[in-house]
Amino acid sequence: MDRKNLFKLLATLIFFIFVINFLANKFYWYYSIWYFDIIMHFLGGFWLALVAVYLFKPTNNFLQSIPRLLLFVLVLGLGWEVFEFLFNNYLAQNYFDFWDSLSDVLFDVIGGLCAILYLHVPLEKERTGNKE
Repeated sequence: MDRKNLFKLLATLIFFIFVINFLANKFYWYYSIWYFDIIMHFLGGFWLALVAVYLFKPTNNFLQSIPRLLLFVLVLGLGWEVFEFLFNNYLAQNYFDFWDSLSDVLFDVIGGLCAILYLHVPLEKERTGNKE
């Protein structure tokens, strides 16, 4: 996938995530649909992995880039959980839930892994020059 198409995909996906998050906050989907947070973390991890591919441009061997891409998603997912922990404990006065945070990070990474699998075939074709 070339950078222009990847950028279009990134822009479309972040717009979709923004709209869904807006609607979720407006209609309380995070509280009324127990698995909604899982879907959003999956989409966030998917988007972060695409951003990592866009920023780091893995051209030599895409398979060797997978640990770096997943580490990018993991670090930002953990950073988000630290933000949630600080926000919830000091501003919202909600209790910290270890299992919820662990599942959030897990689904961030699963989303990132799915994005890597989604991009693997087009990037390998591009790298080898095979345009079938």
